[in-house]
Amino acid sequence: MTDPNRIHLTAGVDAGSGAVKVAITRSRAGADAELLATATQRIRRRHVHDVAAAAFAEACAHAGVKPDAFDYIASTGDGDAVHFRTGHFYGMTTHGRGAVFLCPEARAVLDIGALHARAIRIDHRGKVLGHRMTSQCASGSGQFVENIARYLGVSLEDVGHVSLQAEAPEKVSSICAVLAETDVINMVSRGIETSDILQGIHKSIAGRLVRLLRAIGAEGTVLVTGGMGKNAGMISAVMDGLATPSRGRKAVAAITVNTHPQAQLAGAIGGALLGAYRTRQLEEMGRTELLGSAAVAA
Repeated sequence: MTDPNRIHLTAGVDAGSGAVKVAITRSRAGADAELLATATQRIRRRHVHDVAAAAFAEACAHAGVKPDAFDYIASTGDGDAVHFRTGHFYGMTTHGRGAVFLCPEARAVLDIGALHARAIRIDHRGKVLGHRMTSQCASGSGQFVENIARYLGVSLEDVGHVSLQAEAPEKVSSICAVLAETDVINMVSRGIETSDILQGIHKSIAGRLVRLLRAIGAEGTVLVTGGMGKNAGMISAVMDGLATPSRGRKAVAAITVNTHPQAQLAGAIGGALLGAYRTRQLEEMGRTELLGSAAVAA
């Protein structure tokens, strides 16, 4: 039987399309988990395996723990990128669990990653009850926003705040990333203000995100996770979209959209927490040989 006082050290490694995120937690059965350290490293032109190992080593250094000291290392996202993992959890599962850790009142997650977006309905434990994902091309993604910001000469950190300064947002009609980028080039040539272009882009993407939330029957508090969770302009556009009736649908007043300073880490945090839960399960079953992880090169 598991010792109820035993402390478990677990990690979650979320290998996304644009970055690898790592979270380290310390927990005990029946008690709230403690987030010890986190790390985020952009992939850029590096091999994702190297980025995963480097981000994990960084998080271990922040936490003051050795890489071989873990009961469980959970991968999520691109699990193949984390060769030192103990086990793997699906991204919807980890984002749901991580969302409740960051925002206990959350009952839905809007995960906006580099290449896709998905809406996830969850219960108070973070269990997934339903989900929908964008089916269009990359024009509904964080990478698309980053590409447009780069073209306009705005840093990714500032793009959301710049968009909030818009006075006459310019509509972007296309759902195709290539055609939408062409629209932006035309807007620049016509002298449209950068803030108006950016808010038009945000509103275009938000329209699709709102449809996802309506499709899953989201209610209560929605937590925006992924890299776009830091984008104030996107949060505002989603809130406006929910409050605006469209195509015979009523405004959705029963939804509150929140974010969190660690929203980008939701998947990694959820992975670490689920790793602790899996550890206790394996201990109860007497399968402790399945715990631990492969060695990580320094």
